Amino acid sequence: MPKVQEGTMVSNKTVHKVPQNMKTRAEVQQMSQLQEQGHTPYRIAQVLGCSRNTVVRYLRLQRWQPWLRRRCLAGLEDWLEECFLHHDGNAAVLVQELRRQHGLEVSLRTVERAVRPLRQRLRAARVACVRYETALDAQLQIDFGSKQVVIGEQRSRVFVFVATFSFSRRQFVAAYSDESQRSWFDGLERAFRHFDGVPRTVLMDNARALVSQPRRGNRPPVFHERLVAFAKYWGFEPRACKPHRAQTKGKDERSVGYVKSNAFAGHTFASWGALDRHLESWLQTVADRRIHGSTGVSPLERFALEQPMLTPVAGRPSFGAPTELVRRVSRDCAIVLVTNQYSVPWQLVGEQVRVTVTEELIRIFHQAQSVATHPRCRGRHQRQVDAAHFQGLGILDRPVQVVPTEESCIRSLAAYQQVVEELGR
Repeated sequence: MPKVQEGTMVSNKTVHKVPQNMKTRAEVQQMSQLQEQGHTPYRIAQVLGCSRNTVVRYLRLQRWQPWLRRRCLAGLEDWLEECFLHHDGNAAVLVQELRRQHGLEVSLRTVERAVRPLRQRLRAARVACVRYETALDAQLQIDFGSKQVVIGEQRSRVFVFVATFSFSRRQFVAAYSDESQRSWFDGLERAFRHFDGVPRTVLMDNARALVSQPRRGNRPPVFHERLVAFAKYWGFEPRACKPHRAQTKGKDERSVGYVKSNAFAGHTFASWGALDRHLESWLQTVADRRIHGSTGVSPLERFALEQPMLTPVAGRPSFGAPTELVRRVSRDCAIVLVTNQYSVPWQLVGEQVRVTVTEELIRIFHQAQSVATHPRCRGRHQRQVDAAHFQGLGILDRPVQVVPTEESCIRSLAAYQQVVEELGR
């Protein structure tokens, strides 16, 4: 069998020459026995036919080691650290660089063993951060979270808008059926009115509804044109955190978790309106008055220092004009908007109508004449019905009863199936 030089490659594996001073387990045990009998390391070396240093090394270990291998990377510690950090912890690249720069053929496992302490430092550096206490500069952080909630005996996914002041930690919370741009803007406007003021800056993540192009390196983010117009209208500066760096707005990230675990814990709601009222009460009685773990005072008390820095809302109307859509009246005397149905006079079945959508109302027009007005449903798969829209139809045994509360948004469609069947005849 041909001799193999130490460090040469055979079958893609590094083969090391076994040192001549390597001893078997029995020989190491014999060293310990001779030492107990009072023999010196020099005498033990003479008996076993090895060097005195080999005996001293094994006696110091006090155990048998299969291979006292010479460190092939000795003296390269500084180079390994610099190269390891430069290549973001890729040990395979270090193997290539050792071959290219130093002419060393070592195995990947040898390199990984050598850089193990460096890898622990790199892993810690990626997650470690310095706690930054925001100064009194009227910064508002916003985010959305989602939660499965029982509303009207039906399990629904609720999108929770949370706005948190960085200094005072005072919050505003609102529930929505989606995470659209309309929901972002509505949440911000409701927060401004809740705090009775507009902050100097609003820090947000890179949601597609807000940011067209996230920040890349030194290139600033590109905000959605409607967000730019919205910010100019209300007078604040939008800021986006770095992608995949949610801790940049960590105060609001933690606030979202707090809201989901506290405000929603164990609660069910008869309607979306009941959910809104619960959140409003929770903000006043719990969130504003709790002693915050970081500041040591309640958010409401700390907000007293922050509020003078806000720009007063002063009764300013909502941003943007109402949305106008065109819909065709279906056979069940209704139009459909985002899965919700709104009744229309039965005489307009099959006709096209113009729909004006605001944050609070749905207005329906036919040939420039207003034919229906409904409160806007906050959830999905709900129905708003005006009994007057069915008068004169002559197929109902009793008029449709409408409860003038938001709870009327949630009712079974079985009550209207008879209308559909009669119209089909």
